[in-house]
Amino acid sequence: MTVNSPDTTPPPAGSRVANSDFSGDNQQAATLGDAVRSYANRVRGGDMGSLPAIFGLLVLFIIFSLANDKFLSTLNLANLITQSGSICVLAMGLVFVLLIGEIDLSAGVAGGVSAAIVGLAMTDHGQPWWVAALAGIAAGAVIGVAIGLLVANLGIPSFVVTLAFFLALQGVNLKLIGQGGSIGIDDDVIRGLTIKNVPVTAGWIAAVVLVIAFAALSYNRHRVQVAKGLAHDPLVLVVIKIVVFAAIILGVTALLNTNRSLNPVFPIHGIPWVLPVVAVLLLFWTFVLTRTSYGRHLYAVGGNAEAARRAGINVGMMKISAFVICSSMAAISGILSASYSGKVSPGSGGGNVLLYAVGAAVIGGVSLFGGRGRAVDAVIGGVVIATVANGLGLLNQASYINFLVTGGVLLVAASVDAISRRRRSASGV
Repeated sequence: MTVNSPDTTPPPAGSRVANSDFSGDNQQAATLGDAVRSYANRVRGGDMGSLPAIFGLLVLFIIFSLANDKFLSTLNLANLITQSGSICVLAMGLVFVLLIGEIDLSAGVAGGVSAAIVGLAMTDHGQPWWVAALAGIAAGAVIGVAIGLLVANLGIPSFVVTLAFFLALQGVNLKLIGQGGSIGIDDDVIRGLTIKNVPVTAGWIAAVVLVIAFAALSYNRHRVQVAKGLAHDPLVLVVIKIVVFAAIILGVTALLNTNRSLNPVFPIHGIPWVLPVVAVLLLFWTFVLTRTSYGRHLYAVGGNAEAARRAGINVGMMKISAFVICSSMAAISGILSASYSGKVSPGSGGGNVLLYAVGAAVIGGVSLFGGRGRAVDAVIGGVVIATVANGLGLLNQASYINFLVTGGVLLVAASVDAISRRRRSASGV
């Protein structure tokens, strides 16, 4: 993304760039105790991040595991990962729009239209899966460009623009598929994203490589920071992060590589393919947001658009790019959803899809006021949303209970966001 001046240009006084997720760049802790106290001070100051979502997820796991012993079974946990995949991807896309203080109400149906294009490309035009997938993602990007131009250049509120697209794209989907019709998704690769698993050996190799890469990058970053006299975490904290990361990755891999089939004749083992897809997207967008000038500019625009403009950032282009990323991720989410259901219908992407995705981002810790949030927050929130639906489904609760509980969780998350923002303002953070 091009900007009007180098990234090193300092923002003017009053800018809220410091309130972005780069706010900890200048903080240094000499010991582990200092690091813990620093984190506790940030939490008391309102910078809680995804901590409430993690705590809520832990509570949900305890409640559902006590209520139904099948909840923590390997089979159900694998199903939970698959069910949360499309929500996590869509929520990650929405993070970029929410970071700049905008909203995209059309993301869900944009994913449905993109999935319909993928299905038509394969069934009616005989295209291979990768050509069809690229066509679907390109369609999502075009939708994002159109929305971004209307918001950035004409100044129409994103709520109005995306509401119009929400209605119009449903008509496009109906035209493409036809009333009462559907497009079957039977390609082995596309369908296999949610119904097939990574080979056990490949899963272990990928897990070990990921742990080694994380450890090497973490240690190298710490070494460089120390050598250059930059702010850095104590080495013991770096080691703890590596150990925790390794325990999670290797533990999940070991769990999913065990046979979870209820029928001994047909074993089921391996990591669902949807998990590596989500993981790769998470790593990529985390790098973009935390290690590139584009990410810093995005947080700056969300923190204070006028200050960012005066600092030389092309605010209009940043907004357009955010909507393009959101709609492109919506296309990938639509493909995953179609893979899970095995078809695309005129109603794909409608209903509560967008509401769940927005709820996932907010529950995970992304601020509705812009300037704060991470890609991982969307994933955590998506798992929370999927856990509620999965757990209540095992308990055979009525559908209205799911809506009530999910709505209540979202309201609590939005309240926490508002209270945290007020506490950050009061503490001057």
